[in-house]
Amino acid sequence: MEQPQPAAGSLSWRLSSHPITLLTFLGFRVSSLLVYLFGLLFTDNLVMIFIITILLLAADFYYLKNIAGRRLVGLRWWNEVDPSTGDSHWVFESSEPGTKVINATDSRFFWIAIYAQPLFWIALAVVAVFSFKFIWLPLIAIALVLTITNSLAFSRCDKFSQASNIAGSAFNGGNLAGSIASNMVGRFFTR
Repeated sequence: MEQPQPAAGSLSWRLSSHPITLLTFLGFRVSSLLVYLFGLLFTDNLVMIFIITILLLAADFYYLKNIAGRRLVGLRWWNEVDPSTGDSHWVFESSEPGTKVINATDSRFFWIAIYAQPLFWIALAVVAVFSFKFIWLPLIAIALVLTITNSLAFSRCDKFSQASNIAGSAFNGGNLAGSIASNMVGRFFTR
């Protein structure tokens, strides 16, 4: 008897265009929470749990920012510093609309995971405050900074991508005009 195939865009990792990237991304997203929540069951060493959780959060931040975002949804961001003035600005990059087709399943997993993790850390902060476990608040603060930074950056990157695509399609009559419009919109959102 053949099992029914899940619909496109449903939350089944088997429909992913990049299953290894997706599973690694989800593994990093979940592992820091699991170590934080269940680490005390395996050891009484708070410092070890703190360090392992920080390392997993850093690996998640790097993997999401540089690998998973680019492969799963075609988005990437970074921060540049002008050496002469010292001013920093964020740069957003998206794949060209015609070159990469974004898988609906990859996109759903990506956006759900990117917005859910900060909510979990906020809930854990509330639990830590009401249970008087203030020793965990610095770790939660670091987790919130890393996860919210990625959430905000990818949200802005997605908005930049959509605005750039709209501007490019508005001037679709000529390749030069579309390129100029995309670059103008792109510069507007990077400053």
